[in-house]
Parts: sequence; C-alpha cells; structure tokens
Amino acid sequence: MTSIKEQAAISRLLSFLQEWDNAGKGLRTQILTKFIETNEGKTGPELELEFSQGASLFLIRLTTWLRIIYMTGLDLEKILRSIGIFLSAVSSNRYLIEFLEIGGVLTLLEILGLEKIKEEDKRESIKLLQIIANTGRKYKELICESYGVRAIAEFLAKSKSEETQEEVQILLDTLLHGNPKYQNQVYKGLIALLPCGSPKAQQLALQTLRTAQAIIGATHPSIVDCVLMVLGTMHLEVQYEAIELIKDLIHYDVRLPLLKGLVELLIPSVKETSKLQAKIFTESSILEITTQLPVFLQQAAAAKTIGILARDDFKVAEELLHMRVIHSLMIAMGNTDHSNSQRLASLTLEFFVQMFPLVEEHVHKSMGEELYQLFLSNAEILYAKMDSIQADILAANKVNVTKALHLCEGATNSCFSFFMGPGDLNQVEYVTHFEKLRSESKE
Repeated sequence: MTSIKEQAAISRLLSFLQEWDNAGKGLRTQILTKFIETNEGKTGPELELEFSQGASLFLIRLTTWLRIIYMTGLDLEKILRSIGIFLSAVSSNRYLIEFLEIGGVLTLLEILGLEKIKEEDKRESIKLLQIIANTGRKYKELICESYGVRAIAEFLAKSKSEETQEEVQILLDTLLHGNPKYQNQVYKGLIALLPCGSPKAQQLALQTLRTAQAIIGATHPSIVDCVLMVLGTMHLEVQYEAIELIKDLIHYDVRLPLLKGLVELLIPSVKETSKLQAKIFTESSILEITTQLPVFLQQAAAAKTIGILARDDFKVAEELLHMRVIHSLMIAMGNTDHSNSQRLASLTLEFFVQMFPLVEEHVHKSMGEELYQLFLSNAEILYAKMDSIQADILAANKVNVTKALHLCEGATNSCFSFFMGPGDLNQVEYVTHFEKLRSESKE
C-alpha cells in the first residue's frame, strides 16, 4: 500500500495535470512560465521527484500540444523551452526516447520551414536538435535520415538573425563529428550554401567547410566553382573565410583546377564586361556599378589570393608561372574600371618580380622604362600615378613567361636555379638586391 505522503504527491500530480488539460492558452502559458522558472537545470531524478514519478505524463502533454499548434504560428518558445528541460536533464534518456517516438524530430524540422513561425521559436527548435544530436551517433543519423541536413541548411540561408545562424552552425558542426554514415551529406549541404544570398550564412558555411574537409579528406568537384564564386562578395569577412578555405584546398586533389580558376578570374569574360558597358549608358552612378560588379570583385580577390598562396608556398608560385599568371596580373593592373583590382594585382606582381629575375626581365621589357620605374617606386599606388596610355600597355601586354620556362625544363627538375639567375643568388639575397634597386630608383 502507498503511504499517506505518496498519496498526497500523486493527488498533487493529478490535480496539476487536470489543471493543464482544462486550461486555455493564457493559463497554459502561465503554467509553462512557472515550470521553466522552477525546474530549469534539474536532473531526470529531480524532475521525477517533482512530478511524483509521473514527469513523462506532463512531457507527453507538452509534445502533443506542440504538434497540435505549431502550424498555426502561435508562440512556441515556452513550449520548446519546457521540452528542452526534459531533454537536457542529466539521466533523462527515457524522456528523449519518448519525445522521438511520437515524431519529435520531424516536428522540430518542420518548424524550421514554416514562414509564419517567429525566428525566436525556430532558434529554440535548433537548440532542441542540438541536444538530440549531442546525445549520440544514432540520434545524429536519425536527424539526417529525416532530411534534416537540407532543412537545417535552408533555414541557415534564410534566417535573418546572426545569433540564430550561429546556433545553426553549431548544430551542423555537431552533425559532422562522429557521424561517418552521413558526414558527406552534411559536407555537400555546406557547399550548397555557398551561393546563397546571406553573407553571414556564407561565412559560417565556409568556416564549417574547413572542419568538414579535414574530417572527410576527399573533395567534391563542385567546391572549386562554388568557392571561387564567393570571391565576388562585397563582404570582407566572407572573402577572408573563402581565402582560408582555398589555402586548405590547395593541399587536396583540386589544387590544379583551383589555381587555374584563380588565374582565369584575373581576366573577366567579354560577356560580363559588356554588361558593364551597357550599364554605363543607363545608370547614373558608374562608380557604384564598377566597384560592386562581381567580376571585378572576383578579379581583385583573385589577385589577393594568388599573392597569399605564392608567398606561402614557393612551389605554388612556380605552378602559377606555368599558367601565365604574370600576363593575367598585368591585365588586371590595366583595369581602370576597378582601382582595387589594379592595386592588389600590382602588389602580387611585385612579389613575383622580387622572387624571379626571369619575371623581372619580361615585366621590365613589357612595361617600358618609365612605367617600370613607377612600379618599382611604389607598386601599391601605381594605379594612381599611371596615365591611360600606360594602363592600355598593361591591358594589352603579351608577356609569356611560360614559354621561357619550357626552355629550362629539360636541364633540371626545377627551374629554381634559372629563376634565381647567374651567381646562384638565394631568395633572401635576391630580395635584398631588388630592394636596393627600388631605393636607388626613388633617389
């Protein structure tokens, strides 16, 4: 027989459940507010003690009510937070199983796709999915099997709240780790996010892709075009993450197409530039058009990225020379429609000239004495000092270092000694020599 104390506890539980069953929306909101204040942070056993071993009876009511009203767009935050108290409680695996058995994961994922539901409620849904994913591998697999990756990625792209987007990133990162069956699905979902219109989503996807790439190892062919496209962004924080990912990717099997793609971006297609020429006659602010045209933003970012990669790895610099990067950089320097492309291309070309006497010789000859001396004096502001004729000389250059490189390939496995010129100057000595020439040209 139960004791008087136990009977009283059961009576209180039944009274509480009856009050909930008979309550309207307003009273239920008050009940949930009090429940959250009283029980947040409690363990499973503590919740059972609070509900006289009948906590599951309240959880099933919460879940049922959620499934009834979530499509109406009513305030869901308190319901989701209350469910979260059960799911996050220590020693509460039974609550999680009960929630999943009645379709809890599908409900949470459907919430993310409904436009009428508030952003704050969707964020609470993401937090519950985090709790579920953190419980173990089979729960991560359950989310992925429920088309969760697609729903979560689409929500990240559409979300207007940076706080919410950061919570989504945490969830995607969790789904990547310890989930070998579906980690490729998450990886592809992140790549699919790169063309989206949200700069924050792009930034977070790029960050998470770096982690995914290290876990998975192999690359997906579509990642090259997607990451190069992101270089057309106006947002420097997104560009930074794209460049960091590119720095990682050159160590994988997409190295060659990635480097080729960067060099190709230095010369915008005729089709894209003709669009600009058409706008010149129809738009009042040509400055705004040219500074924001994606192909010019890509051109500038490509010049910057090539400089970073070449400085980090001398072998990459050598490979780029075989792709006619010098010719392409000089064309970018002649793009008077975009000064940032000119500046960044000039700085990158300066590095190649410093490193390789062969490049210095060809660039000097192509530029002519006057323009070359301007370049030596200050490569960063060359664009502001040169005239339209000099810009045309750069844009129409025929420099072909690649042809000269082929002449030396039969003599040695690397053209390094040929690049460094007679006397076997090493890289440091040559840079010192170049700096001396620069200082003399300024005097």
